[in-house]
Amino acid sequence: MTVFYNKTKNLTKRVLLRRSQTKEEEILWGKLRNNQLGLKIKRQYSVGPYVLDFYCPLKKLAIEIDGSQHIENKEYDIERSDYLSVFGIKVIRFWNNEVNVNIDSVLKKIINELNSPSP
Repeated sequence: MTVFYNKTKNLTKRVLLRRSQTKEEEILWGKLRNNQLGLKIKRQYSVGPYVLDFYCPLKKLAIEIDGSQHIENKEYDIERSDYLSVFGIKVIRFWNNEVNVNIDSVLKKIINELNSPSP
C-alpha cells in the first residue's frame, strides 16, 4: 500500500490550517517547534486524505488537539485513527482545555510517547 504524505492536492488546506490555527495549537506549537523536544515535529502534515495537527515522522506519532467539535465527530476520529494505524501511526489526543490549563502535563505525555520504542 502506498502512503501519500503531504500531497500537493492538500497543500492549500494545510496552508489555510496553519494560518488559522487555534490558540491551543499555537501554544503547543510554541513548545514543539525547532526540535525543542529533541525530535523533528511537523505542523499540519497530511497523510492520505487527512491533515494531522502535529506529526513526528521518526516516531510515527500524530498529536491532535480536540475542541468541542470532536464530541460530535467521534466516528470520523475513529475512522481516521484506524486509517493511520494501518501505516503504524499512533494518534494521541488532547482537549483544548488540557493545553490551556496544564501544558506541562501535555508535554510530559508527548515526551513519554516520543521516548517509547517506535512501531
